[in-house]
Amino acid sequence: MSRSAFLIFNPVAGQGDPDEDLAIIKQHLEPEFELEIAQTTPEKDAAQLARQAKAQNVECAIVAGGDGTISAVVTALAKTKIPLGLIPRGTANAFVQALRLPQDIAEACEVITGGRTRQIDLGCCNDNYMTLFASIGFGAKMVEKADRGLKNKLGVLAYFAAGLQNWLTLDSFEFEIETDNRAITGEASAVAIANAAPTFSVLAQGPANIVWDDGLLDITLIAPKNRASALVASFYLFKTALKDAEANTRPDIGYFRSPWVKITTDPPQKVVIDGELVGKTPIEVLCVPKALTVFVPRAFDSLTASDRSENIEELSKFAIHNK
Repeated sequence: MSRSAFLIFNPVAGQGDPDEDLAIIKQHLEPEFELEIAQTTPEKDAAQLARQAKAQNVECAIVAGGDGTISAVVTALAKTKIPLGLIPRGTANAFVQALRLPQDIAEACEVITGGRTRQIDLGCCNDNYMTLFASIGFGAKMVEKADRGLKNKLGVLAYFAAGLQNWLTLDSFEFEIETDNRAITGEASAVAIANAAPTFSVLAQGPANIVWDDGLLDITLIAPKNRASALVASFYLFKTALKDAEANTRPDIGYFRSPWVKITTDPPQKVVIDGELVGKTPIEVLCVPKALTVFVPRAFDSLTASDRSENIEELSKFAIHNK
């Protein structure tokens, strides 16, 4: 007997041909599933369709779209037992890349038909679910400048282009960070609070080997003294992300892990969550362990908390250096 599956398809996501992409998806999934297909429209968005799937108590849900579409579906299905299949059709496909899932549509479908699932964490920021990370300061400005036109032209490189535009106005701010067991004050140009992060999200890569099912958030603080220092710090973070190496020891990069964090800044800073500008600080972020069930490959290569060192000493050096 075929399993029932509810496919949420965003026809305007990414730059591919939606008719061709949908045909590929149907070719791979229909032999295995009783597939109900619902396309997003201006009148009915991905969140509404996901709530419809939840109300129908489907055996599994599948989303084909970009990060915005995926984030909306994840929010609707969080803390349910409905497994979610991810088919990337966006510009960056950041969540799919962060989880090291296939970027190819056909391969993503094969993962779903394989039937293997894994429970992963989500963040909750100011009562909104977060799949990836929140950015404060420089990172938020970079995402804000990478508008739709720039992303359509350059894809993921749009974020780097927008970042270069901000080097000339590298502002710093005072911060106060509270966790369940410590308080930190200092000065920084950027703060990132990550549940998961793709390699191209350089500013979130302070704690090496970000793990998305350990019940912890990964917090990175960056406080370069000048533009040259910022470029060097970014290079080290990028190298850390690409090699899954231990985080580099630099006095202008701080990092730690915590299940909960509250951040206040002076002056208030813009905040971006999963690529969307949501307001300004203060923010409060909580890790929600094993809040989402996703389909994963049979040879799923995941890190565990034991693969990393905590690097609390490095946070202490950063906090003292930047007070």
